[in-house]
Amino acid sequence: MAAMVKIVSPVDGSVLAERPYTTQADIETDLADARSAQQQWRRTSLEERARFCLAAVDAMLAMADEIVPELARQMGRPVKYGRGELRGFEERARHMIDIAPTALADHRPVQRDGFRRFIRREPLGTVFVIAPWNYPYLTAVNSVIPTLMAGNAVILKHAAQTLLVGERFQAAFEQADLPRGLFQNLVLDHDQTAHIVRSGSVHQVNFTGSVAAGKQIETAGAGMFLGMGLELGGKDPAYVRSDANLHHAIENIADGAFFNSGQSCCAVERVYVHETHFDEVVNGLVEAARMLVLGNPLDPETTLGPMVRGTAADAVRKQMQEAIEQGARRLVPAGSFPEDQPGSPYLAPEVLVDVNHEMAIMREETFGPVVGVMPVRSDEEAISLMNDSPYGLSASIWTEDIGAAEQIGNELETGTVFLNRCDYLDPALAWTGVKETGRGITLSELGYSTLTRVKSFHLRVDV
Repeated sequence: MAAMVKIVSPVDGSVLAERPYTTQADIETDLADARSAQQQWRRTSLEERARFCLAAVDAMLAMADEIVPELARQMGRPVKYGRGELRGFEERARHMIDIAPTALADHRPVQRDGFRRFIRREPLGTVFVIAPWNYPYLTAVNSVIPTLMAGNAVILKHAAQTLLVGERFQAAFEQADLPRGLFQNLVLDHDQTAHIVRSGSVHQVNFTGSVAAGKQIETAGAGMFLGMGLELGGKDPAYVRSDANLHHAIENIADGAFFNSGQSCCAVERVYVHETHFDEVVNGLVEAARMLVLGNPLDPETTLGPMVRGTAADAVRKQMQEAIEQGARRLVPAGSFPEDQPGSPYLAPEVLVDVNHEMAIMREETFGPVVGVMPVRSDEEAISLMNDSPYGLSASIWTEDIGAAEQIGNELETGTVFLNRCDYLDPALAWTGVKETGRGITLSELGYSTLTRVKSFHLRVDV
């Protein structure tokens, strides 16, 4: 009997779906099919590639009524917000399709008499996309659409928790009549994933997940001369300066900290507030947390669903408890969220004060609806604390002084600097990180650079 993987819903612990792992024989066939299909696809015009990709986007959006509750059952995000992910999916897909002609155009240096010189971007071959469960459509589309637009084939391995998302991608491309073999969704275990990485049949791996898993992917590909795009996590800070619009800052930082139950690599997990406004910001965040409705994500009134599983929620509870034992204080009143019980995936939002950088809660990724808040006396102190992290994905600055924000941003060790907003990916800008957050680029014209190789043409024409 074939080995099976189950999706256990965080909503009620029921088994949502079961799927067999792809057999080894089928993996080899699929890799060969991808290689064969890509040889023809690379010769297809950008206009034709765009036609197929746009049709797939339209096909995915047509499934929205089914996708929204299905997504809630798989990973717990309330149906109230389900269509937001699809809007982001559409925005990123259409942007990357629109900019492909410019991003993939030949680069022509100043010409010399008697020569034609240019640099051409060529597809790599097959790209292996390993997508996570927390934003399963958004993270996958960042790679899938530009990979195809660049002339490559795609092998998608979606997280076990969101296998149905991979099937939705497959269905959308089938409805778009994408040539067979160009996009394939496979159900894989860890060993099979590592086998594909080191198989020699893929030419780029785009992975989103934990640091530990990223190191395993990198180890599996050692010596294969593979391109690697690794987005591995974050501990993203916010800094509220003395001249910030406090109402705006509190509202948006709270959203950045608690949305999706804090299960986002770019969630706000630590906040530094100028001491003159510390109490006001803390009280505002506590009030925002208390206003959330924790419950069944299929209920349209719910604004905070369960975490992906009870063990994940317990890991956050443990990190909070360790901080409390070191002197931190919880400010959301006990009993405000009776659904929050040990072992349950339903975890209450929390605001912690009296925290410091000796505590894991301020240095290690939490990935839950918890935020620590510290007072600071100056920009310099804020910058030092914001950089005191092994991660560097995004950082937000809240001020009315744009010049000061740019100066602070120049000093921050991060992939993205936000001013008066947070937790958003602009598809026109490069999405990248530093330190243990990983390496590589998705989105923007620069995102195409990791999905292509360059070839120089030096043509003497005066013979």
